[in-house]
Amino acid sequence: MAAVVALEAMAALRRAARAGTQPRGIVTHTGPPRPRGPLPRTPWTTRGPPPEALSRRAERRPVREQVELDTVTYAARQHRVPGLARPRFPAWQRGWHDPWHSPGPRYEDMALRKERGCFVCHQRVRMLEGLRQAQWLTKTKLVQGLPPSVLSIVNDPAHQLQDQDEAVHRAIAHARLWETTEVAPRREKYCPVLFEDLIHLCRLMTMKYPSLAKRMLARNYRIAAVWERESFLLQVRGLNGILMNSVAPIPPVASKEEILATEEHVLETFYPISPTIDLQEVNVYRELNDTGFKDGYPYPHPHTLYFLESANVRPDRFRPEQLRAKMLMFAFGNALAKARVLYGNDPKVLEQPIVVQSVGTDGQLFQFMVFQLNTTDLVSSDGIKNLVWIDSDQNLYEKAQCVPEVKKRVVTKPAGIYGVQPETFKKFLALYLHGAV
Repeated sequence: MAAVVALEAMAALRRAARAGTQPRGIVTHTGPPRPRGPLPRTPWTTRGPPPEALSRRAERRPVREQVELDTVTYAARQHRVPGLARPRFPAWQRGWHDPWHSPGPRYEDMALRKERGCFVCHQRVRMLEGLRQAQWLTKTKLVQGLPPSVLSIVNDPAHQLQDQDEAVHRAIAHARLWETTEVAPRREKYCPVLFEDLIHLCRLMTMKYPSLAKRMLARNYRIAAVWERESFLLQVRGLNGILMNSVAPIPPVASKEEILATEEHVLETFYPISPTIDLQEVNVYRELNDTGFKDGYPYPHPHTLYFLESANVRPDRFRPEQLRAKMLMFAFGNALAKARVLYGNDPKVLEQPIVVQSVGTDGQLFQFMVFQLNTTDLVSSDGIKNLVWIDSDQNLYEKAQCVPEVKKRVVTKPAGIYGVQPETFKKFLALYLHGAV
């Protein structure tokens, strides 16, 4: 069959050639074939065009005069018209100063602008090097675990609640299962509820230790503390966690011998990374030291800072290492601001060290910290260092089963709280009782 089709096509070509016409659908090239070899040797192909031709090409042609035309806008029509330009109106002057609708002065004209930059640590700063970076910025030596004065409270059964384990289990179940009508509560809901329940359990010890009644929780307060570290000007400021203040300060945790032994400690560096990485550099700032409370406040001494990482989306929450760095920076900032009030702005070794505690949690994992400010001489890395004790990554419970697991119409795992670890709450309670026991 294919052979017959080919013969018919050849016959059609012969008939078209005799008639002088071209059949439809068949492309043929007429005329002489194109040269396939090199170009012929001529003066233009060997030496290029002559100078006269080049000069004619390089000659600038006369430019026609540009006539300025008025832009036609749709201002007169008071509505948008396709094809017409958008009108530009002069800025409206209201005739009086409105602070809510004022562009404000330029940065170069601000009264607080300084040539020297200041590196600011606020509540949104996530340090790349984590705790190591915070140790260098605050000139602090790290000690793993909680100090002996806190561990003695943890291990003493006299400093515990009656039916404490059952009460902690009820508090977790209240926050994770009972407080909401949703199938599974969101972290931004159950994390603050769990914190309030645990604080409520700690307040039950007030009957046994009346000095616990002389404390106050402060929210949305602002801290400001400035110090110099080598050639950097640093500042901690802004909103931070929930601060529990007390009438009396926490007694020093480390002895004088332990404080003097910190002179031999060498702070860890992370060259070539700058120690101020991820801090916000500003040129408009005020060198201010402020505890966030007015003079005469009845609870003047900072006791414990609580940080709640309650964001629902994981990228919006601090990683545990970043959270520990944030806890150290703001515990140091509160202690330094209080030291400026008590001992002045001159750098010195403190006669009475200032202790500030910190607790961070995401609703399940807890971080515990005790910070002791020994010196305000922070410029050089030599001399006495500050001290911090950290007990990290302590789970309060393993899992909260909000919906029961069912396999083949059989409940294999009922809803409830699993893997409760009472030791974590004992440490939480010990930090609350520290200074009153």
